[in-house]
Amino acid sequence: VMRTVAVLGGGAGGLAASYYLCRSPQVAKVILIESSSRFGGWLRSTRRPDSAVFEQGPRGIRPAGAVGQNTLNMVDDLGLGREVLPVLYSHVASKNRFLYVNGRLNRMPSGLRGLLRTTPPFSRPLLYSLASEILVKKSKEEDESVHSFVSRRLGQELADLAVDSLCRGVFAGDCRKLSVRSCFPPLFKAEQQMGSLILGMLLGSGSAATVTPGPLAKKAKKESWAQWSLRGGLETLPESIAEYLQRSGKAERQTPGFCPNCVGCERSSSPPLFFSVALACVLPPSCQSLTQMLQDVHAVTVAVVNLEYDGSILPVQGFGHLLPSSEDKGLLGVVYDSVPFPEHNQPNRETTRLTVMMGGAWFQEVFGDPESVTSDRLLKQACEAVCYQLGVKAAPIWSHVSLQRVRQRTLGSFPPPESMRSFIRSRNLPLSLVGSSFDGVSVNDVIFSGRAAVEELFGV
Repeated sequence: VMRTVAVLGGGAGGLAASYYLCRSPQVAKVILIESSSRFGGWLRSTRRPDSAVFEQGPRGIRPAGAVGQNTLNMVDDLGLGREVLPVLYSHVASKNRFLYVNGRLNRMPSGLRGLLRTTPPFSRPLLYSLASEILVKKSKEEDESVHSFVSRRLGQELADLAVDSLCRGVFAGDCRKLSVRSCFPPLFKAEQQMGSLILGMLLGSGSAATVTPGPLAKKAKKESWAQWSLRGGLETLPESIAEYLQRSGKAERQTPGFCPNCVGCERSSSPPLFFSVALACVLPPSCQSLTQMLQDVHAVTVAVVNLEYDGSILPVQGFGHLLPSSEDKGLLGVVYDSVPFPEHNQPNRETTRLTVMMGGAWFQEVFGDPESVTSDRLLKQACEAVCYQLGVKAAPIWSHVSLQRVRQRTLGSFPPPESMRSFIRSRNLPLSLVGSSFDGVSVNDVIFSGRAAVEELFGV
């Protein structure tokens, strides 16, 4: 039987689900419901008339693993192969990542030599922490904070500096409140199944998805790509998916205000509904517990400040730097955009592009109400950070300030996605959960989440 499927939300997850649905011979029609004037969610690129590109969301995608290969296969299928800008592992942006601690930039150790040496800001070689990790007993708790988990297994210094900074850069969150089970499922599973993170990494801790690599994914592996972008910015990807949906003849866009029978959990004849956002308000009273679980997902505000400076102004070359919360609560990190992707600079003048990320779990504490804070104040704070931390005295020649919302997976408040999916299965609901609220937060994870949901519904 040919099916009609409603997809709720046109972010990366909703678009990916729609893409794979349109490719299924079992699907007659896809109704994509999106309230805003654009698709792509967090994938947003500002393109200036002079060809310079600035990212308000993710700026690079990793090609590694099955999920990375899957995205490159999609890029191939969409005809975007020639638009790809690869960054190799040998590139300085791949080798150099910094932590700003104690008022100075510290290059993160990499490779075996880096593990064997004592490298500031750490007080001993990281190999000591890794070697002793195997001897740590596994926890009997159902969940714990990321900070507690890493402190227990790898030591407090690593948790306070490296992992605190990492969680701020990836989740814009506080590692003392984030759930390790929800934020880092592979680490949680490695401890539970193997009793050790190291053994889990070496031996594997569960079945991993497999994807047959296409030409672009094979090229990425052969050439050792560390990450990649697209010539017109990463928003090119959702734009191309939207064009594909239009060409397919199967997809129809609608704005909210649709027939409630499309959602009715009571009726098995209703179209399956893909949640790429937690719009719990559309569920009927019989789904009260699922509605409650969806409403428990909360978000924080991140200020993304894109800056352009005249000339080459960086004191170091690398991908960028992160800061632990002990250094500066309000400033999460700075990405040196011109280093990995110089192709996004304006072509006829030497410039440096940076992105400053601020706020997150600390936005309210540092800046106050997101509705009231001015762009001028956020811009001033970002420029002061660049001046103080990178020694840049000049003012930027161009700037752009935007606010983004990032969902948080805090300990005790974020219901495990398996609980929501178990509820759906137990009641045989025509509903699938897709996207960063329920699976991994990377672009690759979100796209693969859409594919996995479609395959579960209709088979490969």
